[in-house]
Amino acid sequence: MKKGKKYIEAANKVEKNKAYTKEDAVKLVKETSYGKFDASVEVAMRLNLDTRKADQQLRGAVVLPKGTGKTKKVLVIAKGDAAKAAKEAGADYVGDTDMIEKIQKENWFDFDSLIATPDMMPQLGKIGRILGPKGLMPNPKTGTVTMDTKKAVEEVKKGRVEYRTDSFGNVHALIGKVSFSEEDLLDNLTTFVNLIIKSKPSVVKGTYVKNISVSATQGPGIKIDVNSFDN
Repeated sequence: MKKGKKYIEAANKVEKNKAYTKEDAVKLVKETSYGKFDASVEVAMRLNLDTRKADQQLRGAVVLPKGTGKTKKVLVIAKGDAAKAAKEAGADYVGDTDMIEKIQKENWFDFDSLIATPDMMPQLGKIGRILGPKGLMPNPKTGTVTMDTKKAVEEVKKGRVEYRTDSFGNVHALIGKVSFSEEDLLDNLTTFVNLIIKSKPSVVKGTYVKNISVSATQGPGIKIDVNSFDN
């Protein structure tokens, strides 16, 4: 794939094989975003995990202190008080079997996050093959299967990001937008990385975090010195 002139200019600002401090990396990620739009900023971590083993798969969610800069549409599948609480908390859509049918029959996906109460999971399971590939299937580990629909909706709206290891042991997360201040990006980055470091499975021997990098949409990857997070 031929790289555009702007990409090459941006990439030239990043020293190859250099691991930057987290402060310099955040500064660079803002400088190397060349799109005309307010690009998203992502962190990627390569971990020394054998994800074929269940005890070495990481999955969870974290509320970023400064949010993600993206407003998420939330669908809650619940009945009674849990449905009422979700509506009051600002869920975009609330329903039960009617919503499940809508997804199934109309292939409707006008939402970014799906929260469900445990009693609704058997019915949601029936459309698991539709939701699963889109990463929308609720899961207790990410706080999306819960009776506390109010808290779940509020967290998603505040800027909660979900993460899970891929088959190579990598985790990715959105940590904000290029328009964020360096301080806010740094705050979100540190929160996420420290959480992953703390989540180290006890069975892992040797180096756990192999590589950390940040990038803006379409921008070059910027390596961060892992020791930058010893705090």
